[in-house]
Amino acid sequence: MKSTIIAYFSAAIAMLALDSVWLVLTADRLYRANLGDLMMPGFNLVPAGLFYLIYLMGITVLAIQPALASGRATTAMFRGAVLGFVAYATYDLTNQATLRDWSTVVTVADLCWGTFLTASAASFGYWVSRRFAAPAR
Repeated sequence: MKSTIIAYFSAAIAMLALDSVWLVLTADRLYRANLGDLMMPGFNLVPAGLFYLIYLMGITVLAIQPALASGRATTAMFRGAVLGFVAYATYDLTNQATLRDWSTVVTVADLCWGTFLTASAASFGYWVSRRFAAPAR
């Protein structure tokens, strides 16, 4: 249980830090430039917060816990990458299929970003959990 809690919160730190930098650097140049009026002037904190809480649970259960069980960091990285690709593809490709002005550039950038972000958060969560929640020898 301790390793799961540490994994969740350390993955959260990594994800929020990386995603904050990404959004600050790309919000106007990538998203606003390509999506224009589809974007709100700001963002709604409640659904954004819910997304992070739920998604981090997915990262912890589907990527970090199996990696802790196997003792392999590559498991966290690979499973995180797959989860990120699938999750971001679900969002972006659904938008691509249903919204008239959804940008292919945004879809490609988001797929790359989601894959990298989730692999990084899972890897960091694994590393911190192994480091600080490992049983005493």
